[in-house]
Amino acid sequence: MSLRFHEIAEARNRILNPLTEDRLALLAEICGVSPGVRQLDLACGKGEMLCRWAAEHGAEGIGVDISEVFLAAAAERARELGVTGRVRFERGDAGAHTVEPGGFDIVSCIGATWIGGGLAGTLALMRPGLRDGGLLLVGEPYWVSAPPPEACEALQVEADAFGTLIETLDRFEAAGMELIEMVLADHDSWDRYMAPQWWALGDWLRANPEDPEVEEVRAFLERSRRSHLEYGRRYLGWGVFVVRPR
Repeated sequence: MSLRFHEIAEARNRILNPLTEDRLALLAEICGVSPGVRQLDLACGKGEMLCRWAAEHGAEGIGVDISEVFLAAAAERARELGVTGRVRFERGDAGAHTVEPGGFDIVSCIGATWIGGGLAGTLALMRPGLRDGGLLLVGEPYWVSAPPPEACEALQVEADAFGTLIETLDRFEAAGMELIEMVLADHDSWDRYMAPQWWALGDWLRANPEDPEVEEVRAFLERSRRSHLEYGRRYLGWGVFVVRPR
């Protein structure tokens, strides 16, 4: 799906992953987010994690994303929460971002390991920015159980793109990381992420019947609903994994 389609679909989402507000708060508690904690968030989307943790815990952060639409929303959210002095957003390719060596207590990439060509490559991008004793937060799908070919086709993902939970652990360990905590999505978390997109896409189709991409957007909407209800809820899990270098 093109970046523009992402921007249309997620217009009603504040958090651009199946991570609900209560789980975002739990993640902050687990990570010990507190005044002065410094975070780099790669592919930050609308910046909700950075803004919320700055407002609620006094953290500081830098977010990098390629979408001008999402970054505009992030800047507006920072103003709304009164944290413009503690968070900064930069437009750019998160996979090519020059990371400040050892500059952060937390380096995160939530649901966007494509920036490094997969989990291992993204961990390699993130690690240099971490201070001694710091944490990496990685949002990543996993297979609840082995998906049949028709599920992979509907969800438009290769079976080996993700692993089961134990295979995900193996991937972290192979990359030299220790898994120390995790916050997993459930069906409601997925629904709260996916269903608002159907509403947003439907509203866009009603408002833009003459747009040259209208049929592509309509096809995406129909595929999104059916793939989630038929296969996504059954086979696809998601979580934020808290890891640190061994």
